[in-house]
Amino acid sequence: MNIIKFLDSLSAPELLKTPVSRRTGLKSLRQKGKELALVSIPFALAATSKKTSAATMAMPAAMFQASPTDVLKFALTLEYLERDFYQMGLDSGVIPVTDRDVFGLIRDHESSHVNLLVAALADDAFEAPEFDFSGGLGLTPFTNYAQFLALAQGFEDTGVRAYKGQAGALANNDTLLEYALQIHSVEARHASQVRRMRGEKGWITKNNHTLGGTFDAVYAGEENTVQLGVELAGRFPNFGGVDAVTEAFDEPLTMAEVNAIASLFLA
Repeated sequence: MNIIKFLDSLSAPELLKTPVSRRTGLKSLRQKGKELALVSIPFALAATSKKTSAATMAMPAAMFQASPTDVLKFALTLEYLERDFYQMGLDSGVIPVTDRDVFGLIRDHESSHVNLLVAALADDAFEAPEFDFSGGLGLTPFTNYAQFLALAQGFEDTGVRAYKGQAGALANNDTLLEYALQIHSVEARHASQVRRMRGEKGWITKNNHTLGGTFDAVYAGEENTVQLGVELAGRFPNFGGVDAVTEAFDEPLTMAEVNAIASLFLA
């Protein structure tokens, strides 16, 4: 299934209003090309099921993880932030004509993510908070395109690491994990696209960035060279060395780390 088309189809509000059974929804989702089946939002039931929640949180590995509902709320805040940022950018006129289609499509994807998460959370969903994209630093991203691009990169790179950081909390819920990973991969494509629009590589080298000290937390830990307990630094001197090792792996961010970054832009 083409995930871009799949997400685009979610932007139509009327598609989220037709109820179907969880069994029917799951069966339909496995059929190639059945985009409309997502209106069932099957994992909404998984997220709100008391039995599923109790079983998941009883697992020893989940003792220090957030609940599935908490993860969805966390993800919804991030998606609201990204959606509103791109919408305000498009409304402001700061985005040049040559780039409006790109950011219009990214905005549509973020809107689809919001619709999906709101439907999944049902009664636990909440309205978008008020954002201040000056970050308390006097930034003016809606009149300064360079700043707009810089913030877009920071938000997208944060989103990729944020979804990765919560995968463990969904490890015992196959349905939720599947959809989280689908969103995660699209966020990674956004991040790569925006980075290239800024003249950067599509991936992160060590913890290097050109966004200024405010965004150090977005890239903290990306210089890690140990994977599965194996030190990889020095093993590939003829294939990019340490830089290539750090580029080959994205590191997760915890919920607390992501909330600290996002709080800079909450009014």
